[in-house]
Amino acid sequence: RKEYVDLYVNYKFNKSVQKPFEDFMQGFLRGCPARNWKMFSPEELQVLLQGHPTFDWHLLEKNVIYAQYTKSDQTIRNFWTVFHELPEEKKKMFLVFLSGSDRISGYGLEPFRFRIADPQKENPDERSPYANTCSLTLFLPR
Repeated sequence: RKEYVDLYVNYKFNKSVQKPFEDFMQGFLRGCPARNWKMFSPEELQVLLQGHPTFDWHLLEKNVIYAQYTKSDQTIRNFWTVFHELPEEKKKMFLVFLSGSDRISGYGLEPFRFRIADPQKENPDERSPYANTCSLTLFLPR
């Protein structure tokens, strides 16, 4: 029975996917030669491919560019007060709303910049915040 289980597991996890995996690997290595990847440790490669999983949220606040706002405007102060009180998962959801991803590139938050702009609509109480993911702009009504 043990031999049967070992052979079955080997088939399911190795033999049955061998050809598709070899095809994938051949295509992957054509675009990304293995010699280029060997300079990275596994941890560095993971960050490079997946981005940073944790963030210094105060650095995100520090890097914001304001349009039609100043850092001292009440709307901006309220936004950051609420943002910093959010749980980690909700902050990552904000990143998805803003940029389309819950990760930041391997460079971290230091070079990550986004803009908070006033959409300058006639009745801001009837508007919800919205984002332009291409330009990393959060339109935040007053």
